[in-house]
Amino acid sequence: MIHLRENSPLYHLHEMQYAAISPLNFFANASKTFHSHPLSPLAYTEYGRHMAAAAEVMERVTHRYGKPAFGITHSTYKGARVDVTEEVVAQFPFCNLLHFKKAIPAKSAKQAKLLIVAPMSGHHSTLLRGTAIDLLPELDVYITDWKDARNVSLAHGEFTLEDYISYTIEFTRMIGPDVHMLAVCQPSVPVLVAASVMNERKDKDAPRSMTLIGGPIDTRVNPTKVNKMAEQKPLHWFESNVITRVPFNYPGFMRRVYPGFLQLSGFMQLNLDRHINAHKDLYKHLITGDGESASAHRKFYDEYLSVCDLPAEFYLDCIVQVFQKHLLPRGEFVYEGKKVKPELVTKTALLTLEGELDDISGVGQTEAAQHLCKSLPANMRRHYLQKGVGHYGIFNGRKFREHVVPIIVDFINKHDG
Repeated sequence: MIHLRENSPLYHLHEMQYAAISPLNFFANASKTFHSHPLSPLAYTEYGRHMAAAAEVMERVTHRYGKPAFGITHSTYKGARVDVTEEVVAQFPFCNLLHFKKAIPAKSAKQAKLLIVAPMSGHHSTLLRGTAIDLLPELDVYITDWKDARNVSLAHGEFTLEDYISYTIEFTRMIGPDVHMLAVCQPSVPVLVAASVMNERKDKDAPRSMTLIGGPIDTRVNPTKVNKMAEQKPLHWFESNVITRVPFNYPGFMRRVYPGFLQLSGFMQLNLDRHINAHKDLYKHLITGDGESASAHRKFYDEYLSVCDLPAEFYLDCIVQVFQKHLLPRGEFVYEGKKVKPELVTKTALLTLEGELDDISGVGQTEAAQHLCKSLPANMRRHYLQKGVGHYGIFNGRKFREHVVPIIVDFINKHDG
């Protein structure tokens, strides 16, 4: 086992690996082009199809995936197509606040404002592109676009779980009043904390509602493999094995991070057979000319394989406070020196959503928020379990679009204004 220390060379070795395989990626791309180009006679032969397919698979396996763009250029409003402009509302050292502004008439009916709080969990916020697209027709959508920690200079200091909560509160105030929040997975905890703090302080910008999707509110309930690993390993194990420093070729040189490539490696190993089979299927789709299936594969893995680094302080805070000590459900979570009291939430309605097959946040972990916010009356709370979906399917895909989105929109509109 490799142990990562303060001066661990693993990140540098990772960079060297990419540099070493760059020529292979280049030649794979060249081979794919040569064997599939319309002007190449080989493109129309069985040999050419096999070579082009093999070359594309090799190219994708050796490719380095950068941050994707949201690329949301249009949506609908009352059934009509409208243009969408991506606006940067605020720029903070570790996050930008984005607004997907729809080009609708000034006198149009006001839509409820929704802040999507994206996870800082190794993938870029663009992982929620589909979530935003499906909610845009009915809501005025904002999203937190967290920055890759390796690109944030040490001059900006550390970034902790408390900082994440402070960012969430600040963004809520900037968009408010009458804003609604939606958290997917990991940010369910900081969003619940932020809402609790704002309710206790009687903040006029406290969110009208919060929607928590597949989040680890109480990982003692129906723990998953991910939960068990986080709980069983001592803190020093994580500091020694998964924390390293950013190498010199990035703006965040020497920042302590949990590297995205380690997070991706962990996710891949959870379902390694499925990922291997997916790439085998890509090869078959390319040979048979199944362009639709090949395109779906590219779309998914272009996003899935694009990862970013997490600030070490934030990552370790989550491990200890959320997964090991369970501070929030035990009533021991502290923000700015005071214990957080979800039982004081009275102005923010609560919707919790879970997926029946979720292997990241087990069934019941998100619903635990309903028991913590015990002062909310029945008409200000709802829980929903979506059958037949895993972690990803509870916030993206057909079942999310057809079954979950109407529930979210109805709940938000019911508690708006």
